Amino acid sequence: MRKLLVISTAVLLTACNSGAPLVGVKGENVPEVKGSNPTQVTMVMPDIKKMKSVENTMTFLASDELQGRDTGSEGIEMAAQFIEARFKDADVKPYYNTYRDNFEAKGRDAYNIVGVLEGTDPLLKDEVIIIGAHYDHIGNGKAVDGDVIANGANDNAAGTTAVLALADHFAKAKNNKRTLVFALFSAEEKGLLGSKHLAKEMKAANTVVYMVFNIEMIGVPMIGKDHTVYASGYEMSNFPEVFNKYAGSKVVGFLPKAKEFNLFMRSDNYPFFLEFGVPAHTISSFDFTNFDHYHGVNDEVEEMDIAFMEKAIKQFIPGLEGLANSKTQEVKVVKQ
Repeated sequence: MRKLLVISTAVLLTACNSGAPLVGVKGENVPEVKGSNPTQVTMVMPDIKKMKSVENTMTFLASDELQGRDTGSEGIEMAAQFIEARFKDADVKPYYNTYRDNFEAKGRDAYNIVGVLEGTDPLLKDEVIIIGAHYDHIGNGKAVDGDVIANGANDNAAGTTAVLALADHFAKAKNNKRTLVFALFSAEEKGLLGSKHLAKEMKAANTVVYMVFNIEMIGVPMIGKDHTVYASGYEMSNFPEVFNKYAGSKVVGFLPKAKEFNLFMRSDNYPFFLEFGVPAHTISSFDFTNFDHYHGVNDEVEEMDIAFMEKAIKQFIPGLEGLANSKTQEVKVVKQ
């Protein structure tokens, strides 16, 4: 069991609210998503400015205090407040009037946390690249040595950490011609409910989605592969080829098991493919041989390869920069 890393004194963090509607990608006011305001939880919040390393972010998100981040729990509320604070500190604006995209998940109040960096190009900013990951997990798992908390370090504090790191980078760089939406999904573990909700909302708003880059389980490296991560639905678009061109190396590759188990339909990329018909992939390094604690209580920070995660995130940056700034939409769906 991993205890929370506390760096500063306790504070009560309320949900961030910009107080004004954000200008949408088509020059219109993006409407606030309807939904109840979730109950705020008094929590011990570390100093956000000291929490930007991969290790410290992972340590917070996968700590016992967050109780496995089950949808509708106090633990996931703590995670949500942390993500909001990170976005606010980086000057990543709320996508809606607040960062929260509220919905109901099997009788529980749930909320995606969604931030945006508007593109710098007057035309290309109307096109959106979604960089996403789910931040929920399953809560408790089968007890091992008295431990029942399924901390979800690899699944998916790792992906959440990567999205936050990428948001920090692009907010500082201010070099994205296309608009970047950073989406942390809830209720993925209950059937992709958060991504289904946001995809439908964005479709109803006539959002122009270029592609989706979803991150899932990148906490441990693959062994004996010539690439860093694989893409679900590898053959469904030319995304790997284009991304690797901009990355300058073979970052994204093919995993036969991903095709065998049809992982393309099993993560938060899929609802966006269904709604928009655009390239939408999940990238991962979990290859069914390198991690034994899927949905188990031993999915802890101690099992993660932090150096690998840091390397992978750095490799993602030039690939995403290329996609965000290319003159045309180079990534295309391949007809099956």
